[in-house]
Amino acid sequence: MTTTVEAEAPVSVVSPRYRAISIGLIALVTLQAFEAMAVTTAMPVVVRELDGLYLYNLAFSASLAAGMIATVLGGRWSDVRGPMQPIAVGVATFVAGLLMAGLAPTMEVLVIGRFVQGFGTGLTQVALSVLVARVYPAAMHPRVFALFSAAWVVPSMVGPAIAGFVAEHAGWRWIFLAVIAVVVPAALLLWRGAAGRAPADGIAPPAPGLGGKLMWAALTAVSAALIQYGSALGLAGLPLLVAGVVLLAVALPRLLPAGALRAARGLPTAPLLRGLAFGSYTAAEVLIPLMLKDARGLSAAGAGVVLTVGALGWSLGSWVKGRGTMGDMAAIRGGAAMIAAGVALVMLVLVDAVPLAVAYAAMAVAGFGIGTLHPTVSVLVLRMSKEGEEGRNSAAVGVGESVFTVVAVAVSGALFTAAGQHHAAGLAVAVALAVAGAVLAPRFVHSSAPGTMERTAS
Repeated sequence: MTTTVEAEAPVSVVSPRYRAISIGLIALVTLQAFEAMAVTTAMPVVVRELDGLYLYNLAFSASLAAGMIATVLGGRWSDVRGPMQPIAVGVATFVAGLLMAGLAPTMEVLVIGRFVQGFGTGLTQVALSVLVARVYPAAMHPRVFALFSAAWVVPSMVGPAIAGFVAEHAGWRWIFLAVIAVVVPAALLLWRGAAGRAPADGIAPPAPGLGGKLMWAALTAVSAALIQYGSALGLAGLPLLVAGVVLLAVALPRLLPAGALRAARGLPTAPLLRGLAFGSYTAAEVLIPLMLKDARGLSAAGAGVVLTVGALGWSLGSWVKGRGTMGDMAAIRGGAAMIAAGVALVMLVLVDAVPLAVAYAAMAVAGFGIGTLHPTVSVLVLRMSKEGEEGRNSAAVGVGESVFTVVAVAVSGALFTAAGQHHAAGLAVAVALAVAGAVLAPRFVHSSAPGTMERTAS
């Protein structure tokens, strides 16, 4: 890949040359991640106060749908106009959504605010990936993306506790409003660090068909929501589930590169690979705390500790890969294998004689696996993309990850219910998805040709 940044010896991401932009980048990602984690904790309080239980699920789905659409828009916008425009608009939109949600007089307004927030987050995240490609030398990309992963892990550990404290002592509205006071300075710091370093213009020519892609992105988001709701309703939700699957089969191929769904060698496999891995890990995170409470009698707090252990493993895996001590194939194939092994080992605690410590150790293994795999896919996508196509390719990976994660959670949950709430049935889906990712890993890492996703399809 040819980049706008010349190759140079790797230096610290917080060296004087990169300090401002690195701190701004990590601060923005951390704050958006914290908001996502905190809202999950606060939403039961919100719906009680606003009398909006009937819109509970929509408050989450609205953000997901908006983010999917914005990812498609932000990727192409970053390629054509440079990453700073979509970052600026994304941050402004995110702040506007926070303000709407924090001041919402009704649940309907809060849902609209969540949609606006999701749109801003989607724009920002894909544009930040393009900014990394434009500003940092390729040798530093693993370190930067490792920090991105850590920026999501830390909020997942402390976000729920902080959100609970704020909701109880200051009111749930401050979970939204207080973030604004920190997001704006972080964005200004990022802007200062990027001044004179990030190109003001893009390097890809305008291309037709963006409106059509946005339409397909919207339909994909709708299909994901139908699958999510349908799978949660049992037999009553079967029509919604079928409708969602049919719509997804029509819409998703229009957003992914040619050959993605058949795992063509090279970049086309990236959305599928990361979707399988992240979907597997997320599905396990949903079911494992429930399993520990039902099968071993743990409290909600005790069962939740397993997620914290997984987050610590994720952070450690990202740190190890960022130091350059692990090869790409080991990080991706080995990472997927560790997710599969970790989730499979957790199921052993369904046997009363197996110590609970096994579950925590196993989740640390799974977390380490996703921690090595997740940032490595991002790094390789930038490395394998042609100049001016980083945004489009990063957007495709984001869409694939979102869609396959929703499907993984829906399918594992549906099998869990169909099997009479047997936890192993749902977790077996997570194991199978991770194994599939390990099998497909060589098709991604061993690309047949450099260049665009479409041209690497084989």
